[in-house]
Amino acid sequence: MPHATVIGAGLAGCEAAWQLALQGIQVTLVEMKPEKMSPAHHSPLFAELVCSNSLRSDRLTNAVGLLKEEMRLCHSLIMEAADFARVPAGGALAVDREAFSGYITDKLKNHPLITVEYREVTDIPDGPVIIATGPLTSDALSEKIAALPGLDTLNFYDAAAPIVTLDSLNMERIFRQSRYGRGDDYLNCPMNEQEYHAFVQALISAETAEIHGFEETKVFEGCMPVESMAKRGPMVLAFGPLKPVGLIDPRTGKEAYAVVQLRQDNQEGTLYNLVGFQTRLKWPEQKRVFGMIPGLENAEYARYGVMHRNTFLHSPGFLNAHFEMISRPRCYFAGQMTGVEGYVESAASGLLCGLSLGHDLNGLGPVELPGITAMGAMGRYVSTPNSHFQPMNCAFGLIDGLVVDKQHKKIHNKQERYTVISERALTYMEAWADQMYPHPISDT
Repeated sequence: MPHATVIGAGLAGCEAAWQLALQGIQVTLVEMKPEKMSPAHHSPLFAELVCSNSLRSDRLTNAVGLLKEEMRLCHSLIMEAADFARVPAGGALAVDREAFSGYITDKLKNHPLITVEYREVTDIPDGPVIIATGPLTSDALSEKIAALPGLDTLNFYDAAAPIVTLDSLNMERIFRQSRYGRGDDYLNCPMNEQEYHAFVQALISAETAEIHGFEETKVFEGCMPVESMAKRGPMVLAFGPLKPVGLIDPRTGKEAYAVVQLRQDNQEGTLYNLVGFQTRLKWPEQKRVFGMIPGLENAEYARYGVMHRNTFLHSPGFLNAHFEMISRPRCYFAGQMTGVEGYVESAASGLLCGLSLGHDLNGLGPVELPGITAMGAMGRYVSTPNSHFQPMNCAFGLIDGLVVDKQHKKIHNKQERYTVISERALTYMEAWADQMYPHPISDT
């Protein structure tokens, strides 16, 4: 029976191992936790969500919503777990962290074709392998990867938002509501003009934690610390994570000047995270400054925000469109270290790696996906020559647009156009998945 090694039990590695096992491949899944923990990890469970608990939009008018549907068609373990552990979040898919990770851990540890080994990998093993060690790859393995011929290794920094307990919040200042009347899944802390500007000033002057080698210019835009955003201008937060648009305070019947949103973080609804509040403020400063937010005056923190180093590969010219090393067949890289950005994107890259390697080991040839699909477009992005390559979320701008000719008029409404693009992708993926998974899928 064919065998493959998967290094790293994050979202990408877990999905890769699952896809290999679905194809009858024996898998050794190697994870260094809990023997060795990175600065950002706290749980011994697989697929730990170290930043937000949101997997973002679940709508087909959003590219990541399309990506989720493509993954569901491919029997994704990550999506199965996310749907199991879902918590209310309006039009987004958010999960209970522990239930999500626990579901994935149990599935993989109990699969008869998967053997789990807890140890640190310090070298790239011979034979078929998927390296999914993530943006916090250990120093020893990072050195081996960086020494691979023709590879530039780049760094940026990532940050996690604080989590507070519901019973410590002042609900007299907070109202429940999702934007544009889409339910009441979020807690909203409204600020008037004076409160907002006082908060911004405190945020700018607050003391931050020193991080070795930190450079402000290396912060990835998608995970920028809230204090870094505030330094860009007095109204940046009000037009960013604190925008009040679509939120009507029932006490006033009007939009506030700014609104801090809190999103449910566990199934019991006892924990909430501060949306968009990734930070590297020192912990006492977080309690002081975030205590200026209406409703958070006496908030108790289940977890303070943290900042940590992230590493990604210069994948163009190094990986092909299914994340395989060009110079070394059957050696794949998956997850955020490849230059995809986001939980769902990382898991999707692991899915494509596992499916492609499994097909190869079974003598079925490489797995190819066109640019009309979200997964195919993502693979194309990481493999297309680009001297200014940077991490990228899944976006409709990466996916092939609609062909417009004399018989077809251009769809000017963006939401309608995105819906048509998503429907086209899913029609293709349904037929494609039937070929990739010709037999009934079971856990064993």
